[in-house]
Amino acid sequence: MESNLSRASKIVMLVIGMTAIGVLASAAGRSRASSVTFTKDVAPILYASCAECHRPGEIAPMSLLTYKEVRPWAKSIRDRVADRSMPPWSADPKYGHWANDPRLSEREINTIVEWVNAGAPKGDDKDMPHKPKFTEGWTIGTPDAVIQMEEEYTVPADGEVPYLYFSMPTGFTEDKWIQAMEIRPGNRSVVHHVIAYAQDPKVKDANPGREGELRRGRTHLGGITPNKTGVVYGPGTARLIKKGSNIVFQMHYTTNGQVMKDRTKIGFVFAKEPGKRSLVTGNAANARFVIPPGDANHEVKSSKTFDEDVLITSFMPHMHVRGKAFTYTAVYPDGRSEILLNVPKYDFNWQHTYIPKEPIALPKGGRIDCVAYFDNSEKNKFNPDPTKEVRWGDQTWEEMMIGWFTYTRASGQEKITPSSSTGR
Repeated sequence: MESNLSRASKIVMLVIGMTAIGVLASAAGRSRASSVTFTKDVAPILYASCAECHRPGEIAPMSLLTYKEVRPWAKSIRDRVADRSMPPWSADPKYGHWANDPRLSEREINTIVEWVNAGAPKGDDKDMPHKPKFTEGWTIGTPDAVIQMEEEYTVPADGEVPYLYFSMPTGFTEDKWIQAMEIRPGNRSVVHHVIAYAQDPKVKDANPGREGELRRGRTHLGGITPNKTGVVYGPGTARLIKKGSNIVFQMHYTTNGQVMKDRTKIGFVFAKEPGKRSLVTGNAANARFVIPPGDANHEVKSSKTFDEDVLITSFMPHMHVRGKAFTYTAVYPDGRSEILLNVPKYDFNWQHTYIPKEPIALPKGGRIDCVAYFDNSEKNKFNPDPTKEVRWGDQTWEEMMIGWFTYTRASGQEKITPSSSTGR
């Protein structure tokens, strides 16, 4: 029989061995983590996925171009990428594949987490990649044409500012096909949103500063909401602006307690050749809803049926601060349906445009159904007043339900069938 001493010795040796293994594994983990540096591993990720917004003059609150700028924010960066709140993106990954999906890969997230947990070492300067080249003041590159409000508008310190309309000549002496477009507010602190239109040159500007005749002859170009950058259209698609057109801004200003000035502008990058398909903006909207007081999950629906074959090229759901979730569903003439885009956690401050990797084909008779959910309860920290019913209105404390989308008309050579509806 084994003696008690011998048994005890084996136990001690086993404990020592397990401890040694643990120490070695821990050391190996620290060694692996400490090999991750800013210059070699982290800077390339930030340059590719963050710097477009996190640079001087852009919408993000701090620049992330140098180690000195990044180091104080290391732990915050780790936490925000680990919980996937940065880069911001709201689409449910179970539906669709998106050309402009900014999400980091698991490998990139793990690299940043390891780097911060190792003390955020800088690394060797020779490993630092070249800073990406940006055009100052623009995310679409250098515009071929910039058009701005003819003079500054003074926003009062308080009160409600109704929608205003400003018309500006393009000076285009020939038709222009637009490959990229960006609207730049002069003062983001008071610009709630801007919608830009191209107005037929035959329509005269009867009431500057108010809508009046400016509604006539307008073609929707696009718009911006809080924290929205420029847009570059997909290959073969472009927007047409006719020669002699005016650009009309629909401006929604919000007061912030101080008298402020704004002079918003728009930049265009011209296509090198005419677009094979001209982009059209449409929507499925519902303005006849009433959200009851305290309702945490009020449903509102809208639909759009197409009377021709189309290719859907983008989606942009729009609600205000009670907006909770939004879904686009395609319903085909044969009765089949599929979810195209699901936004389960809508965020008014990050109203994305979702661009599918491949245009989504809908045949004539196909339909887009939109379903929105609103949280008018006290649990919604952004809710101005959960005790009041809410209806459609321009101001933030009111609500909207719009399922924006862009599309092109399918050419005669393309056969559009339900089976070709998505790129998935």
